[in-house]
Amino acid sequence: MQKSKLGLNFHKVAKARQIAGNIAGEVQKFVGRYTTVAVERTLCRLMGIDGIDANEAPLPNVMVDALMSNGVLNQGVLYYIGNAILETGLTPQEIAVKVSTGALDIVKVKTHSDNEIKEALQPYIDASIERIKANRKRREEFITNIGEGAKPYIYVIVATGNIYEDVVQAQAAARQGADIIAVIRTTGQSLLDYVPYGATTEGFGGTYATQENFRIMRSALNDVSAEVGRYVRLCNYCSGLCMPEIAVMGALEGLDVMLNDALYGILFRDINMQRTMVDQYFSRVINGFAGVIINTGEDNYLTTADAFEEARTVLASDLINEQLALLAGLPENQMGLGHAFEMNPDMENGFLYELAQAQMTREIFPKAPLKYMPPTKFMTGNIFKGQIQNTLFNEISIWTGQGIQLLGMITEAVHTPFMSDRYLAIENARYVFSNMKSIGEEVEFKNGGIIQSRAQQVLDQALDLLMQIEKEGLFNALEKGIFADVKRPKTGGKGLNGVVETDANYRNPFIDLMKGEKK
Repeated sequence: MQKSKLGLNFHKVAKARQIAGNIAGEVQKFVGRYTTVAVERTLCRLMGIDGIDANEAPLPNVMVDALMSNGVLNQGVLYYIGNAILETGLTPQEIAVKVSTGALDIVKVKTHSDNEIKEALQPYIDASIERIKANRKRREEFITNIGEGAKPYIYVIVATGNIYEDVVQAQAAARQGADIIAVIRTTGQSLLDYVPYGATTEGFGGTYATQENFRIMRSALNDVSAEVGRYVRLCNYCSGLCMPEIAVMGALEGLDVMLNDALYGILFRDINMQRTMVDQYFSRVINGFAGVIINTGEDNYLTTADAFEEARTVLASDLINEQLALLAGLPENQMGLGHAFEMNPDMENGFLYELAQAQMTREIFPKAPLKYMPPTKFMTGNIFKGQIQNTLFNEISIWTGQGIQLLGMITEAVHTPFMSDRYLAIENARYVFSNMKSIGEEVEFKNGGIIQSRAQQVLDQALDLLMQIEKEGLFNALEKGIFADVKRPKTGGKGLNGVVETDANYRNPFIDLMKGEKK
């Protein structure tokens, strides 16, 4: 049994994990019976379909909408693409173009046997699988040849709205010491039920996530990685209504990290829970296969709820997210489970409570590259106080062995950070990480003291909460506002009309291929 500096009862941890597994298993029973428009568009992209029509509608949307409007999406887009390949001799891309111009009615194409369809699709399936494998190999060889930064990885954001300006800022951050560059998505993109096309130069609060933007930024980071002698990872967001679609675009272009949470879109973007659960599964299958580290969004709970009172919800959600990810074949070393430094700075001993919760998370998820989020809720225009808050945050991270450190900016409450703000944040983190490097190995916690007692309390509360969720079912628990004090109806929110119960003959061969199961 693992030894705990906090005196945690790992029998309770095992019980909590088992209950979370039961909760995830019930969700998966539902997921296995459904597909969504986003899943089917993802399959189009895996077939090599890309581009836009004369009205600038993405061709994957054109294909899927054609099936949806005819009421046959339950059979799956691959069934119709396979038949069309056999009848026309065209590639999937050429078929999509003909569908977009009205030259081909894909629903009326002559049908063929399952074996014939499988043979027709196989070359395109193989090509996508090999392309994603090659990107994973490229990343691994890059790291082997030039190395990478030490953990905690220093993670910073760029968000100008213009991908070419983002490149300038990202390369500057890499030279300053950043290990992960996250290109923040433009405001509201998670609510678009399509992925914009091409390079973009306008965005509010961030930059559009497009496949071409991914390619541009990954290429730029390859260049600066070679320059600084350290592999710099690229992060983007596959949350929202296009979750699996953006995941596969990232896999095809060699992204390294993706925001990919099972509950975030439900709670904070009012996306329908049924849609989200189906979409998150396939997106995580893709990310697992591509070697992409996912980041979950538990930190957001503490921006709407109190960090001390609601700490149990963060741990319970981490455990559920972990189990859902395992069902998708995503290994623990790719799970950047989330938590945050959001205790009220006026609380007496708040630092000790933060330390307890961070150490607890580290001990319960020992293999995960945990993503630790900075103080945001209580940041003000006082940049000097902000620098202190961020320093305390950095101290806890190195002390408790976090994996990914999203750096706090002194201007968090003022404006989108300047390059100089980012430099000061990186300087702060590197100073603390170096000067306190071995503190976690040197310092023990007082038996029965504030830190141990707090961690044990949160574990007990999380276990009780998981038992409650198991009894009610996750969907019912979400309706009651069990996370972040946010209530969402099972049949409400955005995207429910894009959920389709599958036909008995429906197939998605990529799931078994990517999870490494039998074909």
